[in-house]
Amino acid sequence: MPTDSQQFTYIAGIKIACINRLGMVSVILDRVKSYSRGDSPFVIFDANGHAISLANSSTTFMHSLNQADLVHADGQSVVRFSQWIDGHEIPERTATTDTITDLPELSEHSLRHFLLGGSEETVSNCAQILNSTYHNFHIAGALHGYFDKSKSDEVIAHINASNADVLWVGFGKPIEQYWIMENKSKLRVPVIISCGGCFNYVTGDYKRAPLWMQNRGLEWAHRMLTEPKKLFWRYLTTNPHAVYCVLKHKFFGKKKYD
Repeated sequence: MPTDSQQFTYIAGIKIACINRLGMVSVILDRVKSYSRGDSPFVIFDANGHAISLANSSTTFMHSLNQADLVHADGQSVVRFSQWIDGHEIPERTATTDTITDLPELSEHSLRHFLLGGSEETVSNCAQILNSTYHNFHIAGALHGYFDKSKSDEVIAHINASNADVLWVGFGKPIEQYWIMENKSKLRVPVIISCGGCFNYVTGDYKRAPLWMQNRGLEWAHRMLTEPKKLFWRYLTTNPHAVYCVLKHKFFGKKKYD
């Protein structure tokens, strides 16, 4: 669990942790170590420009985000936004695509992971790559995300039987957040992480932007150019809206600091 000294900041109405990549790993490991069977899972959601825009367009999604135990800055734009407002600054972007490899790379602790989402081929390949690359990344199970949601109880039983330490859910926003919060009370795992298209990045189906673009907050532009049919309209509409929402809350919203 985040300690009492953990700092947060409010960006466009979303409570976001001021945490770095090593801190993310520490929070996850601490929760796994302290978990007792029957405890409620520790839920980690991410925030980027798309999430900010969506949360400020949907009270249901905003509520889901703020019900998480920790929301982190998946996008470099969110780090920049924290510098625009009063309160604590976010020290570093904590991209979910980095977290999934930071866990085995920044710690020798062995964890059991369940991968849920993507196509059957993608999630299977992702599991194989991570399991073969890292001696301390053990696959407890892997299941595609195209199951009928009426079968969720069967999926949950499978996850619970796997004794996974970390459940990665990659259905895409906002479906993964809704599914996690709807089924949180039934899941018996220490940590649940929403991860969008993370599995596709591990397999190489989606390409990460060059590091210089990531550091300048331009990874969205790289994604838009490499997947224009899928992402052009989304970024064209959500990025300006996210900026508007941040400024609206800065100048007209209720001030909150932790």
